[in-house]
Amino acid sequence: MKRTDTSAWPCTIARASVIFGDAWNVLILREAFYGNQRFDRLQEALDIGRNILTDRLKTLVEEGLLERAAYQDHPARYEYLLTQKGRDTYPVLLAMATWGRAHALSPDEDPLIFEHDTCGHDFDAMVACSHCKQQVHLEDISFRRGPGYPGYRPDDAPSSTRLSAPR
Repeated sequence: MKRTDTSAWPCTIARASVIFGDAWNVLILREAFYGNQRFDRLQEALDIGRNILTDRLKTLVEEGLLERAAYQDHPARYEYLLTQKGRDTYPVLLAMATWGRAHALSPDEDPLIFEHDTCGHDFDAMVACSHCKQQVHLEDISFRRGPGYPGYRPDDAPSSTRLSAPR
């Protein structure tokens, strides 16, 4: 099945889906956060074919989320380290885990509990305003066209549009 390439679409979600729309990419990133950064460990943890793992690692390196670093010379062996761009995916993975905990698993199936080291409490991901730090809900959001919107002209930009929560 051929996928539509959304990497040049003028949409932040379409562009992010290039990485997060592929389950193997997401799972490889998850494993990198767990400390599994070597090819053999990734293959074992994910039970993934070598050819598929090779292809996805190449993509994640090309996209700048992982960097390939030699850890052995003879024979040459590499590990795949998270870059800053890769580390910046942690809120996405935490949000996916929070959604999965609420909608894809029963409470007795939860494989990991996230604990905040600073306060010692268990937590789930939440969306907060980067300015006021308050939690943001769907009903609290409005949007307006930005400079990357096709045909954008600042003087034509409409006032903010309110999102309405589905009922």
